[in-house]
Amino acid sequence: MRAVIIANGEFNKPDSILSDLNEEDLIIAADGGAHHCLAIGLWPDFVIGDLDSITTQVINQLREHGTQLILYPRDKDQTDLELALSLAGEKGFQDVLLLGMFGGRLDQSLANILLLTRNEWQGLRLIISNDPDTAYLMRDQDEISLLGHPGDIVSLIPLSDLVEDVSTEGLRWSLDHADLRLGTTLSVSNELINTSAHIQIGAGTLLVIHRDTTAVKSEE
Repeated sequence: MRAVIIANGEFNKPDSILSDLNEEDLIIAADGGAHHCLAIGLWPDFVIGDLDSITTQVINQLREHGTQLILYPRDKDQTDLELALSLAGEKGFQDVLLLGMFGGRLDQSLANILLLTRNEWQGLRLIISNDPDTAYLMRDQDEISLLGHPGDIVSLIPLSDLVEDVSTEGLRWSLDHADLRLGTTLSVSNELINTSAHIQIGAGTLLVIHRDTTAVKSEE
C-alpha cells in the first residue's frame, strides 16, 4: 500500500491522475488538491490544511461523503504539502506518490522540491508524477531502475552539497562512481539508450527526473 498526496498545483492532464492510482491507495488531498480529486470523481480519504482554497460547498460534499477533514489555522508554520507528508508518515506509509506539486508560483514549486530533502522523510520512498515527467528522490546507499523508451531524457540533480559514488547503466553518458556537487549541470539531459536504466548512489540526496519523450511527441 502507498499514500498518494494530491497538492493544489497544475495538472497537464487531469484525467491522468486516475491512471496513477490503485484501489488500495490512501488518498490525501493537500487543501485545494481536493478540487482536483472531485473534478475527476475521486473522493479523498483525508483533506488536510487550512482549507482556504476550498469552497464551503466542496467542504460540505466532502463531509457528506465521509472524507476526514484535518483543519489547521491559517497562521500555521507549515505548508499544506508538508502537513500531508507528515500525515502519510504518521499513518505508517513508506511509499508516497506526489501529484500536483508544481505550477503557478515559483516559490511554491521550489519549496515543494526542497521540502522533500528534510530528514523527517528519510524513511519514505518519494515519487513525483508531473506528466510527462516522473521524479524519484534518492538518498544514501539507494538504487533505482527506470523503464522507458530509447531517447527518454533522464537528469540527475544533486539536492545535497555532494552526492558521492554515483553509477549509472543504460544511459548514453554513463557515470562510474562519480561525485556530483550541488549546482552541477554535468548530469542534466542524459538519455536512455534502450528501455531501462539503473542508477545507484553511495551518499547524499539526488533527484532523478525521467521524461517520457513519447508522451511529449504525442501532444505535438
